[in-house]
Amino acid sequence: MASQVVELEARLLEHLRTSLVQPRLEFAERPSRVTGGFDTQIFAFRLAGAPTAFGGPSILRLLEAHHDPARALRERAIQNALADLGYPAPRVWAASADPTALGGAFLIMERVAGEPLPKVNPRAMGSVVADFQARLHDLDPVAFLRAVTHEGLEPRTLTFDAYLAQLTERAKRRGLDGLTPGLEWLARRRPPRPEPRAVCHGDFHPYNILMAGGRVTGVLDWPNALVADPAFDVASTLVILKLVPMELAGLSRPLRWLANAARPLLVSAYLRRYRRRRALDRGKLEYYEAAACMKALVRAGELRGASGEASPANPLFESGYTERTLRHFLRITGITPSLPPPVA
Repeated sequence: MASQVVELEARLLEHLRTSLVQPRLEFAERPSRVTGGFDTQIFAFRLAGAPTAFGGPSILRLLEAHHDPARALRERAIQNALADLGYPAPRVWAASADPTALGGAFLIMERVAGEPLPKVNPRAMGSVVADFQARLHDLDPVAFLRAVTHEGLEPRTLTFDAYLAQLTERAKRRGLDGLTPGLEWLARRRPPRPEPRAVCHGDFHPYNILMAGGRVTGVLDWPNALVADPAFDVASTLVILKLVPMELAGLSRPLRWLANAARPLLVSAYLRRYRRRRALDRGKLEYYEAAACMKALVRAGELRGASGEASPANPLFESGYTERTLRHFLRITGITPSLPPPVA
């Protein structure tokens, strides 16, 4: 691992010296690995002698090789559009879909100060998540789409229709026939297109919110953003809060027991707080929870190597999350999807 970081450091410095036309550029802080994220590598660094935009504390977000490289450009467009609208998404200074420079597509963005919300103020998780998600949903979606279009992102790729189409295509490509009945259920039961729509994060949870000095300093991790029914975003958060195992939070066994016992209270507090800001349709919520579950099940199938080649390991899907998601989907839809067996 140490040798890989040293190699990455050299390649990153060479890339920045060339792209910024600064042959004497050096690191004021050499890249160091940052924990967080199941499918990307994250490094903190700072440059010396760089142009102003690149001179502050920075983050390198390096995508794994199995990702579509265009995801880096998508994240740049989304985050910069949100930053322009005054939302606390880290501004991206550079992004590349070319995997040859660093071994994968990547983004370089501002490093936001702070720690994840659960470490700073666990008692306020429900209210903080609800408040900042509602604030996101209050943004003007037309202005957001105009901004991402200016950065080269096609707005139709940010729709719920595109979300369902991508899940269907991925399941077909990997031979996940056991998910077909569930995908057909989602297509048949899809609610009418909402008006007005809202900017949705798609993975809004406490560990994607940073706090420092008693305030939120940043909201992270934007590859799943859509412009859709805000109920879609709330439902995606509910699936996370209800189903993700507490073992992944790094808590001791006694604290995990307490966190699991308090989970229903967190869910209730979150929903109650959100409803103070915006109305929610319970029927739509259940539909969109099923849609969020299907996304997780498609990913689980990909990780199990349905076409003979397993993707890189992901701790989330090795933790019992897949089985919980299958049960939750069954409870909502009455359908039992099936997946290939786990890779030995």
